[in-house]
Amino acid sequence: MIVSGATWLDIGGESTRPGASEVSIEREINRVIPVIREIHKKYPEVLISVDTRNHEVARLAIENGATMINDVSGLRDQKMVDLVLDKGCLVCIMHMQGEPGTMQDQPQYADVIEDVAYYLESKAQELIDRGHNKDKIIIDPGIGFGKNHEHNLALMRAVRRFKASGFGLLWGISRKSVIGQLTGKSDVSQRLAGTLGSSIFAALNGVDILRVHDIDEHNDMFNVYQALAD
Repeated sequence: MIVSGATWLDIGGESTRPGASEVSIEREINRVIPVIREIHKKYPEVLISVDTRNHEVARLAIENGATMINDVSGLRDQKMVDLVLDKGCLVCIMHMQGEPGTMQDQPQYADVIEDVAYYLESKAQELIDRGHNKDKIIIDPGIGFGKNHEHNLALMRAVRRFKASGFGLLWGISRKSVIGQLTGKSDVSQRLAGTLGSSIFAALNGVDILRVHDIDEHNDMFNVYQALAD
């Protein structure tokens, strides 16, 4: 990924895909911390985020070279909030309705855009009110995390609403079911072209960070686009 042009590596030891079950804290630590430590040692210039819902894992990750906490549970745990404030680190707050094991069981919202925006902005403001630097806060609407297809499309189309909050914006849409439904591709490995389409839309509308699988292909796409746009 680094050789292909990634500027950020997101390291996680627990799957949070729909229907996923939890793993123990000990297993997550054993999966994640040695990897973060070695990457940081070999590539100290590379930014690393830890993808975790657990403050114990996040603390060790930051102490071993991670730059950002990517909390898919959206800082529900007050101990995670306290950790972010204590370390003064970058944090990505992601919205997720429910838990990974059940989040796709008929998710419902009064207004998906405003409900998600309110949650993310409230959590971010809590950090700011307690002294955290606004420039170190990134928000992620959590496409596919407790949302149905129409919810996902609405959130993707509302990118400017989330940018208006003034926080950095992250999207993680690569190969997800929303791409599969839009393209008719049930095979995850066949969703690259659809993912690239969503990525260029995101970039043109101001999304700051794209969390993707296919680094080389994205790098090629953006290099060509930039050459023509200039």
